[in-house]
Amino acid sequence: MAYVGLIYNIFLTALEMNLDSILQARRKATSIAIAGIFVPMALGAMIYHYYSQNFPTKSHPELALFNTPMAYLICSLALSVTSFPVLAQILSDLKIVYTQLGRVALKAATISDFYNWVMFVLLIPYAIHSERATLSILSTLVFGLFCYFALRPLLDKLLVEKTNPNEWDNYKLSYVIIGVFACAAVTELLGTHSLVGALGFGLIFPRGRFTELLMEKSDDLVSGYLAPLFFAGCGVRFGFKGLASNLVPVIVTVLLLCTTKIISTVIATRFYGMPFRDGVALGALMNTKGFLPLIILNLAHDKKIVSVEGYSTMVLSFLFMTLAVSPIINYIYKPIKRFEQNKQRTVQNLKAGAATRVLVCFHNTRQATGMTSILEACNGINVSPLNVFAVQLVELKGRATNILAVHHDQTSSHQSQEDFESFVNVFTEYASSHDRTSVETLTAVSPYGTIHKDIYSLADDKQASLILLPFHKQSSAEGTLEIVNITFKEINQSVVQDAPCSLGIFVDRGLGLPSKINWSVAMIFIGGPDDREALAIAWRMSRHPRIQLSMVRVLLFGKAAEADTSARSESRGLFSTVIDNDQQKELDEDYVNLFRLMAVHNEDSISYAEKEVHSGDDIPKVLTELDQGDYDLYVLGQGKGRNSQVMSQLLEWTDCPELGVLGDMLASNSFGSRSSLLVVQQYGFGGMGIRSNNTQASNMELSKDEDLESPFVKAQ
Repeated sequence: MAYVGLIYNIFLTALEMNLDSILQARRKATSIAIAGIFVPMALGAMIYHYYSQNFPTKSHPELALFNTPMAYLICSLALSVTSFPVLAQILSDLKIVYTQLGRVALKAATISDFYNWVMFVLLIPYAIHSERATLSILSTLVFGLFCYFALRPLLDKLLVEKTNPNEWDNYKLSYVIIGVFACAAVTELLGTHSLVGALGFGLIFPRGRFTELLMEKSDDLVSGYLAPLFFAGCGVRFGFKGLASNLVPVIVTVLLLCTTKIISTVIATRFYGMPFRDGVALGALMNTKGFLPLIILNLAHDKKIVSVEGYSTMVLSFLFMTLAVSPIINYIYKPIKRFEQNKQRTVQNLKAGAATRVLVCFHNTRQATGMTSILEACNGINVSPLNVFAVQLVELKGRATNILAVHHDQTSSHQSQEDFESFVNVFTEYASSHDRTSVETLTAVSPYGTIHKDIYSLADDKQASLILLPFHKQSSAEGTLEIVNITFKEINQSVVQDAPCSLGIFVDRGLGLPSKINWSVAMIFIGGPDDREALAIAWRMSRHPRIQLSMVRVLLFGKAAEADTSARSESRGLFSTVIDNDQQKELDEDYVNLFRLMAVHNEDSISYAEKEVHSGDDIPKVLTELDQGDYDLYVLGQGKGRNSQVMSQLLEWTDCPELGVLGDMLASNSFGSRSSLLVVQQYGFGGMGIRSNNTQASNMELSKDEDLESPFVKAQ
């Protein structure tokens, strides 16, 4: 049963391989992969010699091949392996797929994994059938060509063209099972190995919706039940007694085996100018092992090519290599600490002329189109350049590997080609019509429960000043907001809690295409850091020639102006300091006065008005009055940190606290508004439940010049 599960597992592994990315790989990743294969094989000769001299196999004198080059060939081949699925899972858990280290590691591991299997096909016959190895290899190559040119078109016709994209067909599964084990049987008879047939069948298997369903439905059975049987078999072969009696040479051998990949990777990365620290981290990642090295060792053990002691030492080293990767990366690379850098990632505090870097997240093409409308509004005349990073959020299902890849390199197995091309075209067309706009399209594939960490990581890596998220509801034909996926709400709330820069949640009620923009925008200002950030974004929008901006300042009096002392403990930011209420008001006055001086008095397209609120009942009245102005878009702050007792009480009754009090009212179907919303949270001070730390209060002091920086570039 373990062997049956192993064959099917190798078939699924082949389905994950992307040959296009291997063939189109850049020189850097290819060089690192090749160095990680051949240098360990060369160093393995010295390690093998040391092991043979210091660890004699007196208990197994019948092993005639143990001290021959055949054993060295087997052991060095197993040592050179890098497991792409295991490495990708580690990168996913550490949330460093987005970094340069993660991208290089994924590429190098993909290439290394493929070449390791090629070497397995070419070298294993010489180890187990040395007398007819060449004939076995040639006949296997002929069988592979037959599968590609004859079997592949037939499978494409049976499994792709005749399969409903949204349905699972159990009858089609019979073709898969028969094909996998038939190909495995043929290659076993030809003298290579049954796993070669399973691998080849997976490589020629047509990709499509049926393949995705196959991987999803097979994962529980194979990974949950059959694969553990294989590892249990490895444990049965393991010999503790021989290791315990020769402990010193075993420890030395394990350490030497673990360092060969690191040494080879460091040497290769130095030629490309990578820091030594990154070279060591990459070498540790390339040390990850999976099924293939254990398969090779089990084969050598069963064919009596290596002894029990030799087998046990190699297995112990592989286990240590894989388990040590995460602690090594956390210690050397320290990815978690990257979030502590650049504590002023806001639109308000951008220097004049600095590019505005926006991370745009979406789940489908409709949301992507709506996001381009917001980008167009922020891309007016004489504003700073706009760097857009468009990220499609895709849920990781089944056994598919977590990847975050630039689209021109590879696409996710969870995306259809139509979806991929559709949203890429949306942003490509937008960027082509703007000279000072650059767009990079990416895909984040991760479980929805942790995908917010990928958003953090990518925003931090791209040094974004703003994250744009889609609301979990979208407008229906009747004009009401309907839930698309309740999980999207949970993702938004998770991102809001710890975002590494400012963010905005976009409630799209049908703004239209960017080319047809002609909007009336209302910015509602009550006070606080979120509102100042929202005003900075609205100020930038006002530079667009086809946007009319109306700033409405809501002034709190009486009971509405009473401070909520309990809210003060929640007004914490990254600096763990409560901003004094008077200081907040002073910052609000300064920024509003600057806006009125520089914008309202100099631009015909900008107006300013004030509304008074004396109690909580006045807030819906003010919003109802504003909504009669038939605005296309509201821009407002999320509002955490206002220290208003009325606002705190109203927040407890909101259905969507990530939108704040005003945003929740305006987004409610019962309110009856037809306007879209952009709800903004400023990084560092506002927001929901931003974590606190013990940074001293002195770190929080802001430069007044930075606070009052103009959010757009002056014409030269």
